[in-house]
Amino acid sequence: MTTPEHATPTPPPAAPAGAGRWWRSAARTVLAVALGAVVGVLGTVAHRTQWQDLPVGIVLALAITLSTAVLCRAWAGLGPLLAAGAGWVVAVQVLAVAGPGGDVLVPAQPVGLVWTYGGLAMFLVAAFLPRSWFSDRRG
Repeated sequence: MTTPEHATPTPPPAAPAGAGRWWRSAARTVLAVALGAVVGVLGTVAHRTQWQDLPVGIVLALAITLSTAVLCRAWAGLGPLLAAGAGWVVAVQVLAVAGPGGDVLVPAQPVGLVWTYGGLAMFLVAAFLPRSWFSDRRG
């Protein structure tokens, strides 16, 4: 049987939503891990900086950690937030180990403990922010 010329052919069925888009999720996760690691390295290097006896390094390091956590949460949800947190933890813990000369970038002093546990707290704060803050929907 032939199809009349005035009939339009039916389009093939559409692929399910999200099919073939796994690479976006994987790319976001890899970028989030890299971003977390970079922020962990920068914060570890800068967290002991003082200016006129004010601990500006730890304040700025925690602020950039919180902003990174919020960025990753707003970007694509909890998955990239967890990935950035994992990259941050790995970077900070690797740099906290004594180097070949015995130097330690994150000593067991109050500022080092505030950096280690405070940075983790920044990721927890971002994880528990209301979902509505990251939604484009009104109401």
